[in-house]
Amino acid sequence: MERYDIAIIGTGPAGLEAALTAKNRNKSIILFGSKKLSPKMQVIEHPITNYLGLKNVTGREMAKIFLDQIEEAGIEITEKRVTTVYAMGDYFTLHLSDNEMVEASTVILGIGVVAGKPYPGENQFLGRGVSYCATCDAPLYRGKNVTVIGGSAEEESETDFLGEVCAEVNYIPLYKGEPKFTHDNIHVIHERPLEIKGGMKATSLVTDKQEIPTDCVFILRAAQFPEQLVPGLAMDNNSVKVDREMKTNIAGLFAAGDIVGQPYQFTKSAGEGNIAAISAATYLDQKKREAKA
Repeated sequence: MERYDIAIIGTGPAGLEAALTAKNRNKSIILFGSKKLSPKMQVIEHPITNYLGLKNVTGREMAKIFLDQIEEAGIEITEKRVTTVYAMGDYFTLHLSDNEMVEASTVILGIGVVAGKPYPGENQFLGRGVSYCATCDAPLYRGKNVTVIGGSAEEESETDFLGEVCAEVNYIPLYKGEPKFTHDNIHVIHERPLEIKGGMKATSLVTDKQEIPTDCVFILRAAQFPEQLVPGLAMDNNSVKVDREMKTNIAGLFAAGDIVGQPYQFTKSAGEGNIAAISAATYLDQKKREAKA
């Protein structure tokens, strides 16, 4: 398996700047995110007046400029969702939503702020009836009844796969529009999830209208909460705890942008992405020197 020097998660200003800087430092990289870039950028229609060098552009215009620069630099965006990042000592293993694994010597988190907070019971039953990856864990629930909380229409394909494997699938969309599936055993429920209950493992999902018995609750978000994405990651309230070099408490893992706290500004995020990439490159170079000593 190919091992990248740096895996970057997020395609906002922090992740994109980190990718450019790492590329300039001659490091092999893989960039996870969306070719539409940050949703936050796409919805800003008013001029942004404090980004040096880009005068009075909207968020959408800025996103196009950023994307053009990334493409000109030969950097590809991998549109796969990273479900978990495991620290393996000298490297990291990234588990993807299609059950693929990617290895990297260092990782930079730039996923922005994940809205909301975990459901009551979510952390308690993680790995015991709560999952973030349908394609990964579906075989564990073959012939059983499961429930899916879908954060966007992009999660519908994973749910369709569950329909092939599981006996019954309840699907709760957290977005507008009517989901469409190819399997008749997938039932759409327009209710609000409140709590996951159980004993030794999760056994039901409580909504604002009922309690749904289930063998597993699949929570499919566009991005996971940082402490769930990376087991053992130190937090400072709702932000990832970093130092001035954007280092986290896990060696080789860096974070930048909105994920590390306020102010939530594009220019601040880009600067931190630059620092994170320089720190990651320095970390890698130091490891090489130590190996030769």
